[in-house]
Amino acid sequence: QVQLEESGGGLVQAGGSLRLSCAASGRTFGNAASWFRQALGKEREFVAAISWRGATTYYADSVKGRFTISRDNAKNTVYLQMNSLRPDDTAVYYCAADGRMITQATTPNYWGQGTQVTVSS
Repeated sequence: QVQLEESGGGLVQAGGSLRLSCAASGRTFGNAASWFRQALGKEREFVAAISWRGATTYYADSVKGRFTISRDNAKNTVYLQMNSLRPDDTAVYYCAADGRMITQATTPNYWGQGTQVTVSS
């Protein structure tokens, strides 16, 4: 089992930045990690994913060039640096992990509780 806990969400003005963190515990070795988000009234959507060693990353088109996913395996932590935030980035952001690489087409096995990000115009 893997436990995930997100932090770093909050309220930010459009154009601003936030960094989300996802602390993992349990059987973390070898897991790919990802971020998804769900806006109010909308379906959950893929944001970004990173392989265990960090060599492979994927991003949704809507965040390419603005968001960066990274990880520090020594700290069992995955990050999402979000720059140039827009009001349509407002959502609950979830960290997720799986033993296989995660893409837009996959559903990870392990999920955190989520952290709210609100971008004001």
